[in-house]
Amino acid sequence: MLNLVINGKAVQAAAGSTILEVCRQNGINIPTFCYDPDLCSVGSCRICVVEVAGRHLFPASCVAPAENGMVIETESPAIVEARRVILELLAARHDFSCHICEKNGDCRFQDYCYRYGIKESPFSNEGRIVYAASDPNPFLERDYNKCIMCTRCVRVCEEISQERAISISRRGHHAKIAAAHDADLSDSTCVFCGQCVMVCPVGALTGKVSAGKGRSYEVEKVLTTCSYCGTGCTFELNVKDDKVVGVTSARSAELSPVNKGALCVKGRFGWDFIQAEDRLTSPLIKENGSFREASWDEALDLVASRFQAIKAGYGAKALAVFTSARISNEENYLAQKFTRAVLGTNNIDHCARL
Repeated sequence: MLNLVINGKAVQAAAGSTILEVCRQNGINIPTFCYDPDLCSVGSCRICVVEVAGRHLFPASCVAPAENGMVIETESPAIVEARRVILELLAARHDFSCHICEKNGDCRFQDYCYRYGIKESPFSNEGRIVYAASDPNPFLERDYNKCIMCTRCVRVCEEISQERAISISRRGHHAKIAAAHDADLSDSTCVFCGQCVMVCPVGALTGKVSAGKGRSYEVEKVLTTCSYCGTGCTFELNVKDDKVVGVTSARSAELSPVNKGALCVKGRFGWDFIQAEDRLTSPLIKENGSFREASWDEALDLVASRFQAIKAGYGAKALAVFTSARISNEENYLAQKFTRAVLGTNNIDHCARL
């Protein structure tokens, strides 16, 4: 164990920990942009710098290893001033349209500007390129005018999704996140899993499907399990006015032990069918070549009578049941019990096996 002093308090930490990890384990909040516990640390944004006694340079706490005997200050006047300058530099190329931004109220840059009193930037934005906030794909909106170049989207695409669809293009004021040859995402290897949206700390990446339907403070987040396949991914349904308006990731291991927030394109963006105008809301029975609405009792009685007629006329082996990975284990168990005990056949299979 290592012995350190942080903000005048003696603490202990396991060898191999970073300064940021030690601070968070002891309830000390240090701002971060580029750091993500599930991604490799790069220490590029520098907003997490701390002051270490005896050192002239301020190390980035997310990559600096904790050492025995360290005396650390996380909010000294010098550190506060350093963070203010970093935020002012970022503000020089940032689009402050917070009032119409999807991430308003859930944006780290907005939070830290409020925390350190940054209202505007004293630095010139001469040479800054204003990008068109659009991309011709049905799922992701990319607004580079809000990007802070934390590269979390690049790293999550490479390390978790393993698609490597995007990278850093150009340098200096002209730097931006782009697909190969600056192509559209639909022409790249992107599978639109939305992992980049999950890790983006600002409003540079948002979902088109949920655009304008509710910001974080306007919605109720309901933890549930995705029904598209049998993996068991959990996520948060965003509910506003009794309607589902979006999906966000539940990233903690306790809330999302299977996927840790990761989702596929269907899980993250394929929820709008819930309010589809042509969605069936009652059973339909086909008579004389056309469908008519029926009650559940009438529909179930019809299905039961047909099952009985087939079994009486051709035997139980003429019936077969195929179950779905989109239902629960308990429902699949009931389906096989019904097939064997009621229909009297072992002709049952499952779509996941097929």
